[in-house]
Amino acid sequence: MDLAILYVKKFYKIIRGEVLVLPSRISVGLFFLVLIGLPLITRDPYIIRIIILTSIFAILAASWDLLSGFTGQMNFGHALFFGVGAYASALLNVHAHIPPWGSVPLGALAAVMAGLIVGIPCLRLKHTYLALTTLAFPIILLGIIFALPDWTGGELGISGLTRFTSSLLGNYYLHIITMLVLCTIMWKITDSNTGLIFHAIREDELAVKTAGINTTRYKLLAFCLSGFFAGIAGGLYAHYMRIAGPSTLEVSMSFTVVIWAIFGGAATIYGPVAAVFILFPLLEFVRFWPEYRTLIFAFIVLFTLLYMPEGLIPWVRDKIEKECPRCKIRNVSTRKTCRICTAGLD
Repeated sequence: MDLAILYVKKFYKIIRGEVLVLPSRISVGLFFLVLIGLPLITRDPYIIRIIILTSIFAILAASWDLLSGFTGQMNFGHALFFGVGAYASALLNVHAHIPPWGSVPLGALAAVMAGLIVGIPCLRLKHTYLALTTLAFPIILLGIIFALPDWTGGELGISGLTRFTSSLLGNYYLHIITMLVLCTIMWKITDSNTGLIFHAIREDELAVKTAGINTTRYKLLAFCLSGFFAGIAGGLYAHYMRIAGPSTLEVSMSFTVVIWAIFGGAATIYGPVAAVFILFPLLEFVRFWPEYRTLIFAFIVLFTLLYMPEGLIPWVRDKIEKECPRCKIRNVSTRKTCRICTAGLD
């Protein structure tokens, strides 16, 4: 009992000293609580379905940011990893009768292999050439899928997959918790020494090489990690929708992911996640205006890019917080001195 009280006090101290001191951290905490408590407010199957799909696409958008946002390896074919994860999970589930708990991780490993296949020949390419080359891989895979309809289902895809659970709440919490855990892991990766090297490669790869760091290894690692998380998203999508089809490899999917990431704020992880939770439900809720749906989406994205070039979330964060010029710790914008080193913030 005393040990439990000690842990509660320690947790409260962390919350009070690390979370409640910044509006952005409070917002993240509220975001977690709202998602976890949503079924207590409504159990409308339509809303639950939208949030589940939003969570899956949030993992996909964050995985793109992990590769392109942090290392600068511009990937316009990110749907490849998503589609490989979806198709591999579907094939294992339908043909090998492996349950979702096994097929999704194995599908993610297949996406890691795809990351190696894409990463190795693309290592010597940069900028436009890299983007166009990565764009070709999903198209190549689509051709293979159409050429093997007996295995892949051709244009109809692979249907009849089993879900993780038939329970509405079970599906909701499974996808929500998976999204929160995976996005937290991706954020921790970018906040580690590995993430620092990723960021340095994006800023000046030659300087990183001069420092004695094997940039080839780290770029391959970024491709594989991005493929792994995107593959999990693809597997979750296939099993939830109970079908893996060519739509998971479409060029429009790749560009939509890029739009989400740029809209929310690249090289942040939380920016793309927030963008998906803003844009995807918005597009779903304006389906009753089909003639204006795309126009509304385009207007919102263009407005954000014009007036918030760094992305929506970094722009909002800079408005409500200040960075200390001495210790680089962030503070509430209303403070006059830093909460750590007491340096002036004006």
